[in-house]
Amino acid sequence: MALDVLAVTSSALLKTECPTLELIARGKVRDIYRVPGHDEALLFVATDRVSAFDVIMKNGIPNKGKLLTALSLFFFNLLATSPETKHIPNHVITSTLSEMPAEVQQYADQLEGRSIWVRRAEILPVEAIVRGYITGSAWAEYQKSGTMHGMELPKNLKESTRLAPPLFTPSTKAEVGDKDENIHPDQCESIHRARRDQQSQRRLIPVFLQSPVKNIIDPFYAGPLADYALALYSTAAKHSAAKGLILADTKFEFGLLPASADDPTGRRTLMLVDECLTPDSSRFWPASTWAEGNKMVGFDKQFLREWLKSGGGGFGTKGGGIEEDGVEIPEDIVRATWQKYEEAFELLTGKKFEC
Repeated sequence: MALDVLAVTSSALLKTECPTLELIARGKVRDIYRVPGHDEALLFVATDRVSAFDVIMKNGIPNKGKLLTALSLFFFNLLATSPETKHIPNHVITSTLSEMPAEVQQYADQLEGRSIWVRRAEILPVEAIVRGYITGSAWAEYQKSGTMHGMELPKNLKESTRLAPPLFTPSTKAEVGDKDENIHPDQCESIHRARRDQQSQRRLIPVFLQSPVKNIIDPFYAGPLADYALALYSTAAKHSAAKGLILADTKFEFGLLPASADDPTGRRTLMLVDECLTPDSSRFWPASTWAEGNKMVGFDKQFLREWLKSGGGGFGTKGGGIEEDGVEIPEDIVRATWQKYEEAFELLTGKKFEC
């Protein structure tokens, strides 16, 4: 896609306006709608919003949402057809607008190319992160304590060291404006039961009883959650390697379908939801430049993160904290970030991105 499309960052779609649909949630990037009369499904819309350090920036990257949607669909299909992961269901019903309800189609000018009609699920309140290399927040923790998500690691590891085998390293799933928190895998399990308040029922995001364990999940699902995440990472890492890329780490999200009336156990189907293996949720590195000890530059938001960490736009410097709405990203940073995303798309899919 020609870079002149990015010349005016105001052309980015920062939020959708679909007044005849019910807005259930507006996340860091996605707007989620319920369509009246279709309670079994939801509409996921990827906007052009940009977030970093759990903060949404004031401007976006034009067509980013369309690229994220196209890349997610590519990987949803890849994982659904690969022998190692085809048993793991995902939430996709269709991404073809003409196959969605008529109430959705009337907003085609906003939704075309950036929307997925999905099965409705109760979202589990953990980010299912898998790390194949030590970097980012995991590297920062290791430097301080020799641990990663509370797990002891061998001494004297270097930044970007490969972890063999890859490790399941979950984090809390924070509300917009709050911070995700890295947790030990054992903290995914608890015998406590969840309860939802009225607001959570509307948003399909469970609120859990306070306990020493953060983010409570029924132990019946905690084991498969980790197994699924590791299997998905393995398949995606092999695909990336064949394309000359390293999948350093990635974040998956999972949800539960309603229990079947025919199942006396009341157990529910665990499935992959949200986005899948995009530069927003993953770190992809060029394999040709990898070495232990290198601070890797990849095809993700790290370019933007480094600019923000250096105080770009005054980020994190006003009043001693980070402003709630982030900062304005200058056009050169928008362009550079887009180039990373576009290159990742083309390497991973073997196709040019067409918006």
